[in-house]
Amino acid sequence: MTGEFREKANLLDEAAMDRAITRLSHEILEKNNGAENVVLVGIRRRGYPLALRIAGKIKTIEGVDVPVGAMDITFYRDDLSKKNDQPVVSETDVPFDVNGKTVVLVDDVIFTGRTVRAAIDGLFDLGRPGAVRLAVMIDRGLRELPFRPDFVGKNIPTSHAEMIRVRVKEYDGEDSVAILQRVNEGNDQ
Repeated sequence: MTGEFREKANLLDEAAMDRAITRLSHEILEKNNGAENVVLVGIRRRGYPLALRIAGKIKTIEGVDVPVGAMDITFYRDDLSKKNDQPVVSETDVPFDVNGKTVVLVDDVIFTGRTVRAAIDGLFDLGRPGAVRLAVMIDRGLRELPFRPDFVGKNIPTSHAEMIRVRVKEYDGEDSVAILQRVNEGNDQ
């Protein structure tokens, strides 16, 4: 998505994000009957700190350390040439065996589904999970591929003239979610 955007509304502050992460953590535990055999893989960039936070909440709730890894999906994307001429590549760091595990992929926003597809491709290069689940902070709709998250912090229906911005302290210095509006709405896809 190109063009200039301005903030339309702040949707979640730090406290609301923390409540959503707590809810996601409880839902993951409920769906999996606890934390046994569960691992978290955060999709770089903002999915990784969210995965770490979920793991922290699970530790508080269940007293179990859930393994957390980070995945860079840059080279698995089918739209890489449309995104950027010089892609920023981060490290994939999944320091545990995914074979037979319930892998919960964690991301900040689900939109078209292309990031999820790329993450699943990357995940299966690491092994054969017993199950793959998806946890996202925001589901903004408008899917192009048939993926639906298992765990959602907040559903925020959007148009193509809008964008969701998730900020996390680790990268942005604050925790917040805002909806942005394209300045020139006449360019809607």
